Amino acid sequence: MDQNIQTPAQTAPMGVTQVKEDDEIDLLEVLGILLKHKVFLAFCIVVGAAVGFVASNWARPQYTSDALLQIDVKGNKAGKAMGEMGALLDVASPAEAEIELLKSRMVLSYVVEQEHLCFNAYPKGALKRLTHKEGRMDLEFLHIPRIAIADKWMAKAVSEDEYVVITPEETELVKGKLGESVVAAYAGDTLMINVKMMRAEPGQLFVLAESDPLDAMRGLVKTMNVAEKGKQTGIIGVSYTHQYPDRAAAILNSVANIYLRQNVEMRSAEAEKTLEFLEQQLPGVKAKLDSAEKNLADYRHKIGSVDMTGETRAHLEKDANLQRQILELEQQRQQATRLFKEEHPSVQTIVKQQNRLRAELSKLKTSAEKMPLTQQEVLRLQEEVAVQNAQYTSMLNNIQQLRVVRAGEVGTVRVVDYAQIERRPSKPNKKMILLGCIAGAFLLGALLIYLLQMTKRGVRSSLEIERETGVSVYAKIPQSENNILSKRKKGKNTLPLVEEDPDDPASEAFRSLYTAIDFSISGQKVVMVTGMIPGVGKSFVSKNLAALYAGSNKKTLLIDADMRRGVVYSHHKQGLGDVLAGKCTMDSVVADSLVKNLFVIGAGNCDVSPSELLRGDNFKNMLEEAKTKYDMIIVDTPPLNLVTDSELIYPVIDFALFVLHYGRHSMDQIRESMLKIGRCGDRPHAFVMNHVEHDGHGYGYGYGYGYGYGHYGKYGYYGNKKKKS
Repeated sequence: MDQNIQTPAQTAPMGVTQVKEDDEIDLLEVLGILLKHKVFLAFCIVVGAAVGFVASNWARPQYTSDALLQIDVKGNKAGKAMGEMGALLDVASPAEAEIELLKSRMVLSYVVEQEHLCFNAYPKGALKRLTHKEGRMDLEFLHIPRIAIADKWMAKAVSEDEYVVITPEETELVKGKLGESVVAAYAGDTLMINVKMMRAEPGQLFVLAESDPLDAMRGLVKTMNVAEKGKQTGIIGVSYTHQYPDRAAAILNSVANIYLRQNVEMRSAEAEKTLEFLEQQLPGVKAKLDSAEKNLADYRHKIGSVDMTGETRAHLEKDANLQRQILELEQQRQQATRLFKEEHPSVQTIVKQQNRLRAELSKLKTSAEKMPLTQQEVLRLQEEVAVQNAQYTSMLNNIQQLRVVRAGEVGTVRVVDYAQIERRPSKPNKKMILLGCIAGAFLLGALLIYLLQMTKRGVRSSLEIERETGVSVYAKIPQSENNILSKRKKGKNTLPLVEEDPDDPASEAFRSLYTAIDFSISGQKVVMVTGMIPGVGKSFVSKNLAALYAGSNKKTLLIDADMRRGVVYSHHKQGLGDVLAGKCTMDSVVADSLVKNLFVIGAGNCDVSPSELLRGDNFKNMLEEAKTKYDMIIVDTPPLNLVTDSELIYPVIDFALFVLHYGRHSMDQIRESMLKIGRCGDRPHAFVMNHVEHDGHGYGYGYGYGYGYGHYGKYGYYGNKKKKS
């Protein structure tokens, strides 16, 4: 027992690093795990490439057009007055307000109406979409009956200029031609459609859709990108993406033109309102002028000619001049009150001037009362005609001026660059989609590998096992890729791996195990091989270890003591169970094998429990007899944690080898099994780790501490023999 207990200092030879911490990441180990699953990763990459190819071709090409607008920043006096301080205080740029106006419903509602964005016809057909051979249909107008607006309406191309509309019931409703409005009755309502352009092969289907104008505006806002070029430059860039390049340019130019028109209209809104008011008042003023002239003409006709003295004419001219000045000041006062309150000095100055002129006019009327009555009446009528004529003439002049202002208004926005039709699509980027899908599939595959690796919470380090249990790990047998393991079946006679493929890394690990055991037993003959749970490969280890002893010219006996589920092949139907039950002798059940000097005893048949057969001295006596006839005896026993057979065999053997599955056992399970077997006796024993995965290090497998020739590929004692053959 002492020879199997080693201190941590003894377990690690000089130059070998101690056990790494659990939270330490070893890049070589990561690469080794990925390399081991290279076939699965290659499959993931192929799947990712296929998905990327389909995704890149499934996405419809999109074309992006852009336009450039310039905002007049002369009105931003606050920022200019503050200079650099204005930038520090983040004075708002006029472009920010214009950007919001560009995306407002006030502008986009007209765009949606003008470009018919509420009416859509989407091409249908998966194969045509993948091959980019879809047709196109542009609608001028579409009205779907309200009762079936949520259902699926379709149109099918019949010829170059004809189509039919298909109802949700998949029946043809009406046939139409390009450019003609089609009306058809459906469920008490009316379907109306007008197709202005169509490019499609006969039989191409299109899904018709009539959307709400508000939804169309929201969709336009999402796909339209508006931003200022630079900081406070007044230059606004607008871009829009659409499936068709001509539609992208047309929609973007409509946005620019409508925004420009509305900007001019807002600038001339004041003049427009004043002009509208004056044009409404003009007929009334003209009627008053006509009435005044008629009254004067009638009075002259009644009294005949009246001799107007020079004083009277001067009086009349002065009166008309005062009336005209008062009227002009009244117009100035009305314009001033739009900007200022009545208490403002500018308004008060105009009011004072009006009061002064009215006082002079009052004095003039008082002096006119001294004239004869006939002259007074003529003077009154002439004054009225003069006043009405001056008011009418002034109103005509103002209307003409406002019309000139309205026609000459240019607004604060101008279009620098209109949108052009792009020839190359802006997206999708097929290369990036393909590379992204490949990278995503690779990462997903790697993630699945590591998630699977994380489920294996068992011990992987031989140094950790030796440190915690004090029992040596004699070898780490790698997972072999030899086809013999996949073809091996229960009850079939096959060569052990060390004979079938001596250059396999696992065969080299078995030779290291053989050397370690040979040094440990020191002339003893009986070795027990067992595992803690099924599936660890104990029978695989037993057969290959027995074959190595037989290959060294030692007469070796392999006993299958797993009488419940024996796997060691023997051409005799009787075996160990029959010998222990007294039905036959040991020599009668010994069978030859495919390996020279290797003899086997099968599990045989058991009428009673194997544990009962092993409790007596029959098995011990059989081993004593076998020692006299064989140089080496290997006993393959059942799993330790399932049945008591191994515990009953353990006291009568010379050396025990416990097979561990790499990464499957926890340290608590290993310690518990050692305590369990320790209660049955004190026999030399050691561990061997089977199914070891390559951890990425240069020296992956082998005796004791993980050394071996696995890193060097096909390298072994039999390499030259194979080349010669």
